[in-house]
Amino acid sequence: MHDGGSVAGHRLTGRTRVSEVGTWHDAEGPGGEPSGLLRFNDHLLAAPGARERLVAAISADRRLAQSGQYGLLPISDLVAAHGEVWLITGRRAVPTVADLLTGGAQLGWELDAGSAATILIETAQTLLGLHAAGLTHGAVHPGTVVIGEDGSALLAERGLLEALRGEPASPERDIAAWQGLARTLSASWATGQPAQLLDHAASVAASHGLAAARDALTNGRDMLPAGFTTRDSLVRTLHAWSALPPVAAALPPPRLPQTGELQTLLDPSRHPSAGLGGYSGGPPQAESGGMRFGPGVPADTTAAQIWRQGAATQHADPTAKPRRKPKPKRRTAWFSSLLICALLAAFILYLRMAPPAEMAVSKVSVSAPKKTQGCDAKTRIMAVVTTNGEAGTFKYVWDQSDGKKTEGSQRVESGTTSVDLPLIWQVSGPGRFKGTATLRVLDHTPEGKPITDKASFSYKC
Repeated sequence: MHDGGSVAGHRLTGRTRVSEVGTWHDAEGPGGEPSGLLRFNDHLLAAPGARERLVAAISADRRLAQSGQYGLLPISDLVAAHGEVWLITGRRAVPTVADLLTGGAQLGWELDAGSAATILIETAQTLLGLHAAGLTHGAVHPGTVVIGEDGSALLAERGLLEALRGEPASPERDIAAWQGLARTLSASWATGQPAQLLDHAASVAASHGLAAARDALTNGRDMLPAGFTTRDSLVRTLHAWSALPPVAAALPPPRLPQTGELQTLLDPSRHPSAGLGGYSGGPPQAESGGMRFGPGVPADTTAAQIWRQGAATQHADPTAKPRRKPKPKRRTAWFSSLLICALLAAFILYLRMAPPAEMAVSKVSVSAPKKTQGCDAKTRIMAVVTTNGEAGTFKYVWDQSDGKKTEGSQRVESGTTSVDLPLIWQVSGPGRFKGTATLRVLDHTPEGKPITDKASFSYKC
């Protein structure tokens, strides 16, 4: 289990787990803070271009973090020594949802639909942010969803499998993987109506995307345990899992490098030395394949100055004749500037003249439970309103066959193409009853006419 060994000042604590790309080690940073280390499998690194793609993927994650993207396991560094490559994360990489599923099966933990909904909402939000940035995850499953110390759900290994294997990923693949995660949690952590809600969210993701699936879970909060958004249950489950004995990965022990032998593979100009646990000394010294850190490194070197300042011209041949600068083509530059100004003016005029797009409702679909409802049941009627994705507010009315009427309005944000409008219908007392609920959307409809749909359920007590 390599207990007591260290990589870049991060001490391995002994708990390990195997992933598709390597072996994760639980660790403590130089200041005692929790961290994680991933040793990549050698055969994956041997693929042509694998290291370059790996550096590019991790650099993209760091840029996302700098821009405010949340929901990913934070990355501190990517280092190499003796042919091995290690990823260092700023938080623990355990437990994953897969760990909690296994531990719950072993110890008989109580099923928790609220925790499942929290995980699904947070991972959906993270994937939406990735897709908006033009990126994908590529390997979403219970083994890549890490539960943080505060109960938050963090996605790990973003883009790593795609980078190492050279396999293309897509948003559609992420959505399908999220559906699988939702159905796994529904089968393992939920029963009854909460399980139906999770399954419904999975179906909505397939037809309307992750934003609609996230909204379906949020709008169905009344079907989940009270206070599930506080993550208290997840934190308690995390503590129970931490009490389990660590399991060592069934792999040969890695060659733990010494601190001074490590080389960072990331761009040192964007990598402050304060963020590298275990590295000491001054600015890095350039070497083939990376930058070297450790005791004995000079306070400042010519190589470091060149890397940091881009002063590569210091090595130019002093005897070489200076190149004659070409004369600027003033006429071409003047014409290009005039053309740009004309296009800009035309675009501004178009924006002022073009009317803003309005929201439009195109379809309403209402569904009710097919199973006969029992005594004093609270029946959930589900409605999905399909729009054109523009922002706006529409008015609606729920008509119940028992005479009750519920009026309301619903705000739709730009980019959202479907909205869930649930109705809870409670029936009490003995007897038989058939209820029919009709939803009417009153405005923003074709030709200004209301769009309706209805569904019925049976009650027996």
